[in-house]
Amino acid sequence: MSAPGSLHCAGVAVRAVVFDFDGTLAVPTLDFGVMRRAVAEAMRTHLEPPQRPSPPDLPVMDLPVMDLPVMEWIGHVTALLELHGRRADAAALHADAHAAIRRVEVEAAARGSLFPFTRPMLAALAAMGVPVAIVTRNCPEAVRAVFPDVDALCPCLLTRDDVPSVKPDPDHLLRALGVLGRAPGEALMVGDHPMDIVTGHRAGTLTAGVASGESPARALRDAGAHVVAADCRELMAGLGLAGAGLAAAKPGGQE
Repeated sequence: MSAPGSLHCAGVAVRAVVFDFDGTLAVPTLDFGVMRRAVAEAMRTHLEPPQRPSPPDLPVMDLPVMDLPVMEWIGHVTALLELHGRRADAAALHADAHAAIRRVEVEAAARGSLFPFTRPMLAALAAMGVPVAIVTRNCPEAVRAVFPDVDALCPCLLTRDDVPSVKPDPDHLLRALGVLGRAPGEALMVGDHPMDIVTGHRAGTLTAGVASGESPARALRDAGAHVVAADCRELMAGLGLAGAGLAAAKPGGQE
């Protein structure tokens, strides 16, 4: 059992918690199929068939069928155009594809909401003296549309616009810990996707998976999470957090 007023994960005292956003603190509303189709359409205007890698292996526009995340897919196609000397097309494609992502994210955020436990949980962590951060591949406009008072409850928000490399690059997480003034070994990375768990392991933090987003508990365990819970409320209760409003929060994503 954790001592009152402290958090423990895998036998280690937790002195900072870094959260993913969508599916972890906020009800997931992003449709990644819609996003991929929007990005494909934005890229298509800059590709003259048959734009294929050389030597040929996979058509560029067939890459969405792979497990390549959408931003990495854009980077791959951009690099191919640059390799073939089409720097202007590469820059235009990159800009238009990222603009398409942003449009889909902002539209999804207009339908979004925080989980009902999010604000009480963050306030309880602050009262315990455990600083928190949010690291997300989402854009800042979308995060702030869903969580307009984020700065009052979270001392560090790092979106993709704030860092040179997004997770699963550990730099995204390590920069957040730098802001909080905490070492990786005393921090916990919490997320709803195996990518969050991989990021934590690469950065050297403890890791926790929550099955409140797009990934089932088994996938989070298989990724190596130190602990897995149904959502952040259950997770924090298990780690020793007690705070007004947490016990009363109801699942379902409606505030």
